This record gives sequence, structure tokens and C-alpha cells, in this order.
Amino acid sequence: MKTTTVQAPVRVSGARATRRRSLSPEGRDRLLAVLSPLALLALWELLSRSGILDDRFFPPPSEIASTFVDLARSGELWSNTWVSVRRVLLGLAMGAIPALGIGLAMGLYRPVRAALDPIVAATYPIPKSAIVPLLLLIFGLGEMSKIVMVAIGAFFPVVMNTAAGVREIPPIYRDVGSNYGASRWQTFRTIALPGALPLIMTGLKLAVGLGLILIVIAEMIGAKSGLGYMIWNAWQIFAVPTMYVGLITISILGVLFTLALTELERLVIPWRRGR
Repeated sequence: MKTTTVQAPVRVSGARATRRRSLSPEGRDRLLAVLSPLALLALWELLSRSGILDDRFFPPPSEIASTFVDLARSGELWSNTWVSVRRVLLGLAMGAIPALGIGLAMGLYRPVRAALDPIVAATYPIPKSAIVPLLLLIFGLGEMSKIVMVAIGAFFPVVMNTAAGVREIPPIYRDVGSNYGASRWQTFRTIALPGALPLIMTGLKLAVGLGLILIVIAEMIGAKSGLGYMIWNAWQIFAVPTMYVGLITISILGVLFTLALTELERLVIPWRRGR
């Protein structure tokens, strides 16, 4: 006669069960996102303190943090940061607003696209830093040359993404608008703009990153304030920790701008929240 052995269920201890339940894939990703930069900073500190890295060029993160605090207390960091942020915001407004209108027109109307596509294709590959001398000749060393520099850089990603976003709208939506007698303005406002919003937001994020790059270049060449000037001046006097403070501040600004645009995207494109 066969005997059947029934195994008692294995009980997981409360701590282990709680740990397994709490560490979801999203939580693990967040944990790794925090730990990996900290591990890199710890390794950098160790290599710099031990002499493996030349601390003249790679000062320890603790020294950079101390310089950051000193510059923040003196107000130099905040004043230069605000100057750069103001220039970027003004340049984005000057470049992105017309780019939005032109991109929508290029996406909606084939003659406009045929006329402007070659111009965009010809001017987009020109290195934006190469036109700084020309901008300085036209606008001088004042604020306008820096703002126009950012505006030119912001124009192209917004206009190209907007036009692409409109062209990706299914034709049935335009057909429905035409059948119901929608005017050009109604088609523009209720079909083209909402349909292109996802790519428009992508273009704005690219424009912000490019704007931060270009404002630093412009401030290095012809400015007496801003993060680019602070980095360039630190290079001239070999204040390497100050250079790193400027670079880190720019990266923090990039993260903050991206987070702000992501929240704006959640507000203006609510139907994509679950994706």
C-alpha cells in the first residue's frame, strides 16, 4: 500500500516576507538609481585621496562640496545661476514660440513644408557655436547675443518635432474636421496642436538641454556673469573645484528643467499618463 507524504508549507519569516513584498521592481530601480551615483562618488573620493587620480584635475568630491557651500554662502553661485537661467528662459521663449507656429504650418500645409524643409535642412547642421562671432558682431557683448544664441538652438528641435507630430496624426481626424466644416483655425487649434503635443514636449526637452549647452558657450566667450563665465574664470585662475561646481550646477538645472517639463506634459497631455 502506497503512503503519501504531505509536506508542510514552508513559512517565510516575517522580515523576509516584508522585504520581498516591499522591494518591487520599481523600488529596486529607484534604489539602484540612488546607489550607483553614490558608489561612483565614493570611488572617486577614494582614488583621489589615495593619489591614484591627480587631485589637481580631479579634486575629491568632498572638496567640491565644500567649494559649493562657500560659493552658495557668498551668493556668487546663485547670482550666476539666475543670470544663466534668465537667459535660457528668454531664449526658449524667443525660439520655441515661433518654431511652434511654423512647425504646425509645415505639418498641415504641404506648400509650406515644401518651401521651408530645404531651409531647415540646410541651417540645422551648422554648429551653433560657430555663429557666436557673428552674433557678437550684430548684437554686441550685451544680453541679446546670448539670448539669440539660445533661441536659435531651441528653434530647430521644436520646429522639427512639431512638424513631425502633426504629420503623424491619423488622416481620419482631419477628414472628420473637414466633413464638419472646421475652419483652418479650428483645425489648427483642435486637431493639429493636441495631436502633435507629445512630440512638441519632446522637442521642448531637447531645446532646454541644447539651450543650457549654448548659454555656457556664449557666456564663456563674451560675458561677465553666468555659469559659463564662472567656469571660464575658474579655468583662468586654475580654481578646479569651482569649475566642477559650475558643471554640477548645470547638470542640476538640466534635471530640474526636465522634471518641470515632465509635470507640464502630465497636465497638458492627460491621456498619456498611464503609458
